[in-house]
Parts: sequence; structure tokens; C-alpha cells
Amino acid sequence: MSGRFRVGAAVAGVVVLTAGGLVAANWATADTRTKTTQKTAQNQTEDPLVAETLESQLGSDSGVVGSYYDNTGELNVAVSDLATAQLVRQIGAIPRLVRFTARELNAVQGQLNKLAMTSSAGKVRSWYVDPVSGTVVVSVPKGARDSITQRFLSRAVANGERVTVRKVAGTIRPTADDFGLRGGVQVDKNTGYVCSLGFNARTRKGNRIFLTAGHCTAGKPSFSRNGYILGNTYTSSFPGNDFGSVGVIEGWDQQGYVEGWGAGNVAVKGIADATVGSTLCKSGKSTGWTCGRIVARNVTVNYGNNRIVRGLFQHTACVEAGDSGGANMTGNYAQGITSGAALINGQCLEKSGQTNESYSQPIAEALQSTQSRLILAN
Repeated sequence: MSGRFRVGAAVAGVVVLTAGGLVAANWATADTRTKTTQKTAQNQTEDPLVAETLESQLGSDSGVVGSYYDNTGELNVAVSDLATAQLVRQIGAIPRLVRFTARELNAVQGQLNKLAMTSSAGKVRSWYVDPVSGTVVVSVPKGARDSITQRFLSRAVANGERVTVRKVAGTIRPTADDFGLRGGVQVDKNTGYVCSLGFNARTRKGNRIFLTAGHCTAGKPSFSRNGYILGNTYTSSFPGNDFGSVGVIEGWDQQGYVEGWGAGNVAVKGIADATVGSTLCKSGKSTGWTCGRIVARNVTVNYGNNRIVRGLFQHTACVEAGDSGGANMTGNYAQGITSGAALINGQCLEKSGQTNESYSQPIAEALQSTQSRLILAN
């Protein structure tokens, strides 16, 4: 909601659109700016240039697989023949004999690189020539048993003892300012206000978009995240409806997940139609992950100044300014996009001891209008 939006009276408070900063002048704003964090590098006790110089002196055909510092700080060099081991010892490092040559191991990694680029690596996380074990280490998440992952692993282990498979935990994603797009995360308008991302989608023509609230895309602003461009408004419908879509430029990792705000991200597996009494949880940049129940459907809401929105559903999860456009879920199924809420002093009603009154745009209508389908979790 905007300082330009006047809000109509509602039971126990005021019904407002919940885009950050879009709150009537007599309410507190939620125009949250992106914060930057300083990153400090750990001091290294070993000089990496020593190992680099040593390998350079020995040459690429010397039989050196690689070098590494052990826990005591001693420089070890993995070699595949005794002659090279003697040279390493003369230079002052510790030689470690391994079974396979650098040429053999690099060939295995090159084979896997080609397979990944021309086909797929499935859920396999990484692979590299490891001087400690003297093998190509292939890392795969525990429990990854899909056919594509297994095909890649079969090709890898066909190399016999040249390959070591390691089972790993966690989910890997780019961390440079987080280029992963998930439902519920903050997106910034070029007008200075903020909203939340609803769901990632693809149009029938293959265009990359995300869905958000229509009052967030009104005026067709451009959007960014963490200071990086996301894209321009693709479609916008408000009032009457409250949904819009934004084009997503290449480089962003559109994910079939909704931000869980510390409680684990939620996989999107499909869509659902709002049913009164169903549990509903919403994800948004201001209040995070909050839950309640659906209490009404096909609700017409008056946001003031003849801004009437039809066909919303009402629920009791806490929603505040900045949550607009965020994802609404029942279990793993997408229900809708956050539209607005009744607030007292800028806060959801439960903070004043009353039942929350929040409103959301059903997801099916937004998908139909944009001729798109959700990106689902793998």
C-alpha cells in the first residue's frame, strides 16, 4: 500500500494493502531498505603461492596430482611415481604416492563435465580431482535416487577406483547476494517501495516470470533484489483483481520453493482451491512464515477510493505491510498471493488480542490470466 492509498474502515482496525511503504499517512510505514553486511575473510596461516610455485617448477607433465597442507601445516604433494616423489622431497615438501596419474584423473573429470553439460548431472552436487585421496571425488546428496542422478553416478563409478563417491547433506545454491528466487522473499520496486515475491512461473511461450500482487505492479515499475535487477512488470491487474507478474532476466535461479524463514523452505508441488476451514500459511518479507485458517472465499474487499477487489479469500494468518504479493500455502500446495489485511497501528490484529483478518488473491486466476504455470520443486 502507498501513502497515496487511503484505507477504508474495517472491523477492529483498517483494511490495507500490504506492500511495504504503501500505508496511509496516519499509519506507520514499513518501507524497509535492503541492508548490507560486511564480509571478512579469514586469515590464512599457509601461503598458497608456495604450493602454486612448487607445482609450476615441477611442470604439468611431472606426475603431480595436486598439493595440500595437512593439519600440521606441512605441504604435501600427491605424486604418481617415485622419480617425482624424489624431486618433491628435494624441494622441501612431503611427497605422497597415489595410484593414478593426473592425466588419468583429469580425463575422468573431463568425461563427467561433458556428460553434465550435454545431458544432466541430476542432483549430483560436485566432482573434482582430490590430491588427498588421489581420486575424483563425486559428491551426491543423501537420498538422491532419481534416474538422472543414478545414470550420472553409474557413468562415474564405471571408472572403478579412480572415483570416490561421497554422500553429503544440505542443499547447495549460489550465495553471492543469494540469486535464488523463492516465494515470500523481498523484491524492491524502482519507486522505493518493497513487496514480496509470490511464486515463480513460466508462461506458455516460455517467458520467465514471478507472480506478485497487482497493486505492487500498478504503474508497471521495474523490480530488483539485493541491488540486482530482476526485471520489468509483465502484466498487472488492480483493482478488480490483485495480481501481477514480473519478467525475470537470466542469471536468477527460479526455484519451486517458498521461503520458510528459518523453518525450512517449503516445496511447491501444485495448486489448491481455497476451502473454508483449511490451514493456510503465508510467507512474506515483513512477518515471515505465519499460519492460520481460511474463513471465507469469494470475498469482495474495499481498499478505499473506489479500489474494489473481488474474488479474494479471507484467512487468519498474520499479514503486515511489505508482505504484499507473498506466497500462501496449504501444505505443499499454492493457494494464493497476499493482497491486504486489517491492521491496528500498522500491526496485524492478533497483536491487539483479536483474530487476524487477512486477504489473498487465489492463485488459479492469476495463472490463467498470465497463461502460465508454476515452477514446481524437483
